Amino acid sequence: MNLTLQPATQLQGRVTVPGDKSITHRALLLGGLSNGPSRIDGFLDSGDCRATLGCLQALGVEIERPGAETLLVRGRGLHGWREPEDVLDCVRSGTTMRLMAGLLAGRPMYSVLRAEAQLRRRPMDRVITPLTAMGAQIAARDGNRLPPMTIVGQSLQGADHTLPVASAQVKSCLLLAGLYAEGTTTVRESGPSRDHTERMLRGRGVLVASEGLVHSVTGPIQHLDALDVQVPGDFSSAAYLIVAALLVSGSEIVVGNVGVNPTRTGLLDALRAMGALIELENERDEGGEPVADLRVRTAELRGTAIGGEVVPRMIDEFPILALAATQAQGETRVRDAAELRVKETDRVATTVEALRALGAQIEAAPDGFTVLGPTPLRGAAVDGAGDHRLAMTLAVAGLIARGGTTVLGAECIADSFPGFGETLGQIAGGAQ
Repeated sequence: MNLTLQPATQLQGRVTVPGDKSITHRALLLGGLSNGPSRIDGFLDSGDCRATLGCLQALGVEIERPGAETLLVRGRGLHGWREPEDVLDCVRSGTTMRLMAGLLAGRPMYSVLRAEAQLRRRPMDRVITPLTAMGAQIAARDGNRLPPMTIVGQSLQGADHTLPVASAQVKSCLLLAGLYAEGTTTVRESGPSRDHTERMLRGRGVLVASEGLVHSVTGPIQHLDALDVQVPGDFSSAAYLIVAALLVSGSEIVVGNVGVNPTRTGLLDALRAMGALIELENERDEGGEPVADLRVRTAELRGTAIGGEVVPRMIDEFPILALAATQAQGETRVRDAAELRVKETDRVATTVEALRALGAQIEAAPDGFTVLGPTPLRGAAVDGAGDHRLAMTLAVAGLIARGGTTVLGAECIADSFPGFGETLGQIAGGAQ
């Protein structure tokens, strides 16, 4: 599927975005481990979340769908999952694979986590190595580094882990494994990462101790309370609409009901440092997560330097940040973001290549990139490289580029933002 965009003259209106992908994954997994049914409202029906749902069903968890965005997960308890009869298909979802590895490592069953080509390139040794230190038996290809993964569940022992790279997926994997381990499992982060797992575990009755960047859980845990979850709109999805409104002249939009957990909103800090006008309205707490409506107006942006602790809080938003930087006055320099090299694609290389094809002045660095702006962009046919984040960035670029822009392979956008083209067209009138 291709997505064609024409230049927009103005963006106006109020929109919402689909449910938060990170929260949906965790609500499904913890719902499947709980004692009793958990209701999930605002379920993100994306390719990645369907991978998690399918794995749970293969493990014997019953999941009903009483509404388009509502699921009822009938948990089987921490020890009620059954051994799967076939491989567990994680499709393209790194979150599914890493969190599932943590949950299966301490269960007495045999399982295989398979992956499609894109996921088979993503490093899994960052969870395999610490899980093995807890007593897990895991085999993977390329020297126990890459998917697929074979897990033979074993008794686990708590361990003290220091993460060289801030990663919510790795942290969550180890804390979830700690539910089954004997003794205390401690995770020491190198920087702040999203904390949805810790919040949800506490909501289900598990004592997760957090002090700064150090988190611990003492197991084995015998019981998880059932918990209904209202999933807020995904900030990472809202990011594309935010930047679109900042860049298209004369625009003002409101993106309603967006999760604004501070471990996720590094992009807001970066954009505000660049001169963005973004207001949080109707701030509230829903199910333990901060939520707000975001009002965004067009603004003149200036270049900035980005690095350090803000990087893990905006790790999914760097492609769209790069686009914003092409229209900012002066130089924008991103460093300390080498993690971008091992996402769905090498997001440094693919972002630089795609934006250059539209006329941007952008140079890659080993751990980021440098952008010089403002630079007029020209429409072209550009490849989304199978990466939903990059494909949406290029679609937004099409709203400000001269002439038509066609994003090739735009079907990957459904991994996180089904209906993206329609939502963009709702405020822009230019998506086809």
